[in-house]
Amino acid sequence: MRVALCQLAVTKDPKTNLERARAAVAEAAAGGARLAVLPEATLVRFGRDALAAAEPLDGPFVSGLAEAAREHGVAVLAGVFEPSGDGRVYNTAVAIEADGSLAGSYRKIHLFDSFGGRESELVRPGDTPVVVGLAGLRLGLVTCYDVRFPELARRLVDLGAEAFAVIAAWGSGPMKEDHWVTLVRARAIENTMWTIAVGQAPAPEFRDGFGVGRSMLVDPMGVVRTDLGPEAAVRVAELDLAATERVRAVLPCLEHRRLRGNGS
Repeated sequence: MRVALCQLAVTKDPKTNLERARAAVAEAAAGGARLAVLPEATLVRFGRDALAAAEPLDGPFVSGLAEAAREHGVAVLAGVFEPSGDGRVYNTAVAIEADGSLAGSYRKIHLFDSFGGRESELVRPGDTPVVVGLAGLRLGLVTCYDVRFPELARRLVDLGAEAFAVIAAWGSGPMKEDHWVTLVRARAIENTMWTIAVGQAPAPEFRDGFGVGRSMLVDPMGVVRTDLGPEAAVRVAELDLAATERVRAVLPCLEHRRLRGNGS
């Protein structure tokens, strides 16, 4: 199947971001994609603006994405913020089917309290791994810092994931881009799993460090099939689930596991 990696530069204005997201979905459809994956925090740029912009999943932003999905016949995965009820927000990945219906959502479990950041000051963590049926795929959902935790990816395998979708607003800094590329490939290799990894493009008008680009489609052997580099772009690529079967026939590492506690 054809999937679109939609590497967007996100602003502090949800209306502008929705316009960019809708344009990306249209471009994905024009390229024959059945699934368009957008970054973490597509609703609004990270920061205290998230508190004011947060909305329920039937709010105007997700409704606008659903309308675009329905208009173009493309399933959509994107990052938004929901009110959490404790003065913070949930960092949520929302999955929308091609008919505009809500297929499911995932609230980020692992929060980025590292490298001087304190995501937990703004975000309330979720606690439930999610595999969602979307565009005919069983997608295991992973958000940004989550990718550093292999036990989450392995739990998604055990829940029946056929591919991973990693959405991010990956921060810049020493070794950070190398970490992103290495971790995304590692999750693909150790689980013999297609991995769709989509991050925000850098936005030159902001100096907050969010967004290094480098969205990638990685195959079950860890080969990077496409890499978008640093610029905002939409690229459609082919994901072949038959390749997963071929790789696992010669590399059955999931069958060779000896330690299975806590999803490991």
